[in-house]
Amino acid sequence: MSLLAKSKGEVTYKELSTLHKWALVVLISMGSSIIYAPMYLKGVFYDPLMQALGCTNADLGLMVSAYATAAMICYLPSGIVADKFRMRTLAWVGFIATAVLVFAYAMLPSVQICLVLFVLMGVTSILIWWGTRFKVIRLCCEENEYASKIGISYSIYGATGLVVGLINAAIIAALSGTLGVQVMIGFLGVMIALLGIASFFLIPDFKGEINKDAKLFSLKEAVQAVKHPGVIWACIAYFCVYAVYQGATYTTPYLTQCFNADGNLVNVVGLIRTYGIGLVAGPVVGFIATKIKSPSKAIMGGLVLSVAALVGFILFPQDPSGAIVASVLVVVFGFTTYGAFSIGSSPLSEVKIPMAIFGTASGLLSVVGFMPDVFIHTWYGAMIDAQGAQAFNAIFGFEIMFAVIGCFCLVMVLRTLKRHFASEKRAEADAETANA
Repeated sequence: MSLLAKSKGEVTYKELSTLHKWALVVLISMGSSIIYAPMYLKGVFYDPLMQALGCTNADLGLMVSAYATAAMICYLPSGIVADKFRMRTLAWVGFIATAVLVFAYAMLPSVQICLVLFVLMGVTSILIWWGTRFKVIRLCCEENEYASKIGISYSIYGATGLVVGLINAAIIAALSGTLGVQVMIGFLGVMIALLGIASFFLIPDFKGEINKDAKLFSLKEAVQAVKHPGVIWACIAYFCVYAVYQGATYTTPYLTQCFNADGNLVNVVGLIRTYGIGLVAGPVVGFIATKIKSPSKAIMGGLVLSVAALVGFILFPQDPSGAIVASVLVVVFGFTTYGAFSIGSSPLSEVKIPMAIFGTASGLLSVVGFMPDVFIHTWYGAMIDAQGAQAFNAIFGFEIMFAVIGCFCLVMVLRTLKRHFASEKRAEADAETANA
């Protein structure tokens, strides 16, 4: 089968060439990095974006909150959509529809119009596209190959984000002001559209990818997932981990407002913190979790180190001469937060939730875990608007609070597991005694 030829009929991964399978992994991995870049540009290009849009810190945060609210609503049904429609259809429609909205965003409309665009992007990138993220990779490999494939996928995700981010930084450096931001967003729109075209030609119709019996919602499965020992604690822990991870985006305005750091330096540091560090942090923390046989303990270690970095931000003198040292601390903080977040969903596997309700539990984890996006950006942005540079110590204090709560929840996950499996062993022993 030709790599670019549209497949005739349904196929399995065994009928695809090695080149075709890897092309699909690269396509989806790159897509998962680029399709969400426009919505989270403020994580790296905070000040240029705010100036180009002529908005406040709170407005910039509200746009992300609008997107996150739409995403929260779409996470659960996105899994059902992925079982009802072809991956090829969802991928190219999701990419192209998002690209159209990004082109509209590149026109730098009013904040009110941006809010509408961000809500619509929540629908196109989550309800339509999100389900393809893991399913396409699963469809083009054997079951026992999935772990290694998804690990490679996250490396491609980080590398893509870093390269595209550096191109964006070069655009902002070369074209200052509003034009630079417009070209940067337009460039992302073109990239997303190209991914849509590639999806149309590269993704085949897979055998067994559509589940005609998939239910829109199963209350019984939802109750099972909630009641399973440790699931609620794991969800709240993921909420806290993600809150700390998203709080790291505020180290960008922290460098500019508290240290008067050079804008280009801040952009590069932001890119390294957001994408580059992921090439190292994810695999390292994942290796540690495997070595100690406990993702929860590895995540706790990341949160404890994050608290140490946050205390450093609060205590470090805010003087322009310390910009380089502060930048190094930002990168360290990026490592600890990205590392914890990269395996933040792993406690679900640690609590040994049955595969029959794993999808429901994953949806629950997504809804609870990503909830900080709904409020945290607007909250922190309003604090900066009201207090200026003095707001950052308070922000870092709240981040410490989230990290401590996260550690407590992870301790409860481990404690619940210990009690649950101890009671199971006792029940098994009693059963053996009774049958003896």
